[in-house]
Amino acid sequence: MKRRILVVDDELAILLTLRAILEMNDFEVDTAASVREAERKLNSGVYEMVITDMRMESEDAGYSVIRSARRQAYDPATAILTAYPSLGSQWQMEGAHTLLVKPLNTEDLVRQLEALLITHQDQKVAAQRQAAKSASRAAYVNHSRSGHSSIAGGKAV
Repeated sequence: MKRRILVVDDELAILLTLRAILEMNDFEVDTAASVREAERKLNSGVYEMVITDMRMESEDAGYSVIRSARRQAYDPATAILTAYPSLGSQWQMEGAHTLLVKPLNTEDLVRQLEALLITHQDQKVAAQRQAAKSASRAAYVNHSRSGHSSIAGGKAV
């Protein structure tokens, strides 16, 4: 099964180039040319990864895409693609998992995306296991306590 990626950039040449590169490397690619279009697609589809340019309608439009992606229940991996790597650590505080600096050669891009997908999937599985373990403990504790909360004749039984 191909992994679905949403690529967001306001430059058609970059969208088409990234789409071609990623499709040649077994990704299913959807594109958006604006924040609004990206938000619509994020709300109506499911993506394993979202890659967004930083500077589109505004200097920090990419952060809007990242925030929208992070609100999705399916929790996609997120990457900011930029030619301006002087973002400091702001991109991490906004919820992006990685920063991709243009220009990238094809091999480096694919390798970085594969690594991000693997790491992100591992983190999601670990979080799900932890949540299941916590839920199991909570159910055990509640079940154990429920046997001691019965009252008969005004006294705990």
